[in-house]
Amino acid sequence: MLPLTMSAGSSVASEPDTLLSIDFTHRSIDIGATLSWFLRGSHDPTTWLTTVGRGSSVTGHFVRATVTPDGPGTLCLRWNQNDVSVETYGPGSTWVRRQAWHMVGADDSADHGLEASEHQLVAAVARANRSLRIGASHNLYHELLPTVIEQRITVKEARRQWQQLCLTLGKPAPGPYTRLMLPPDPTVLANCPSWRFHALGIERKRAESLIDIARHASKLWEWTALDKVAVKNKIGRLRGVGDWTVGSVLGPAVGDPDAVAVGDFHLKNLIAYNLAGEPRGTDDRMLELLEPYRGQRGRVIRHIARSGTPIPKFGAKRRIMAMRNW
Repeated sequence: MLPLTMSAGSSVASEPDTLLSIDFTHRSIDIGATLSWFLRGSHDPTTWLTTVGRGSSVTGHFVRATVTPDGPGTLCLRWNQNDVSVETYGPGSTWVRRQAWHMVGADDSADHGLEASEHQLVAAVARANRSLRIGASHNLYHELLPTVIEQRITVKEARRQWQQLCLTLGKPAPGPYTRLMLPPDPTVLANCPSWRFHALGIERKRAESLIDIARHASKLWEWTALDKVAVKNKIGRLRGVGDWTVGSVLGPAVGDPDAVAVGDFHLKNLIAYNLAGEPRGTDDRMLELLEPYRGQRGRVIRHIARSGTPIPKFGAKRRIMAMRNW
């Protein structure tokens, strides 16, 4: 949890990058926790994350295959209490290596004033997560696809659909990692008819949104260089991308610490319960309670999600049939 140097190096495809030593900053960063929001469940075909140990003895391994402006690339990070090593593979090697610094949150400020909050719970969760950073992949394409899939369905089913989409339309990732898959190439996805997604459990509305994202893929790389308000406005114009999707993507994609996923089924209740002791809430109530933390609302949400009190559950679970079985 206390990495001091980052080892990196040549960006030659399929060669380990372990030659150049870079100062990583002398402050604590929980790299595993910071990278965790790039992972879509334990069976994510594009991203793997493993951590062993706790505190100063933790070691970790993160692998991600993705589509870049330069072609497919695979990023591998290994870390312990002293340093981080980087390996990259594929035509997109240089691009993914350049993003590693941002993904681990090395450029995120350590102090946001939340530990001094008058709200005891906010101060407590901020202290508990003081080593957590807001990392950014700068990859709107990779973050948007699984987020659109998550619209209006259960987490379990969304993760299954994301896995099936990559296994069906993606290709094996460059590098030595067997079973690691790339997200579907934008050209492939953009030319798929919407009916082809039905067998994966993805109905026409979400399928058309995925296709539209793929058709705008070349612009997505440019948008990440804009300020966060401009990025929000740009992606909000894509088909099927509303407030919830925008609020869910801005954090991991561009490192926005203020992003809020309005319209989430559970989030409004989580915030209402933790900040006001109300077991059920509304989006308006959630935004009201988060207003004192404007600028860091997304960070407060992430801290509460990790270390806050779970929402009280009422009633029996409802059986949900997967769309592929309709």
